[in-house]
Amino acid sequence: MIAADPLFTSWSKQLAELAVRHAVPAIYGLRDFAAAGGLLTYGTDTPQAYQLAGIYAGRILKGDKPANLPVQLSTKVKLIINLKTAKGLGLTIPNTLIGRADEVIE
Repeated sequence: MIAADPLFTSWSKQLAELAVRHAVPAIYGLRDFAAAGGLLTYGTDTPQAYQLAGIYAGRILKGDKPANLPVQLSTKVKLIINLKTAKGLGLTIPNTLIGRADEVIE
């Protein structure tokens, strides 16, 4: 598991390539890793999180006091599967899991 951390995100392509090269099935927290060749990502829907942050900032700019605003958390998570990487690792992803994925990279 490679966390959704700014340090790791900046190295997403290299980390995904290393995992594939050494045949290590890995799960990641951000879509960037699956797009870079990682096997699977399961994590926060980043656009939704940014949208919530924008709404929060807008309320503050309109005069709401930050201390009076409720804590907002992104409630949507996304599952993204890279079938090309799974095939390269010799893994078979069950159709039930593929059916639940928000995105499948082939």
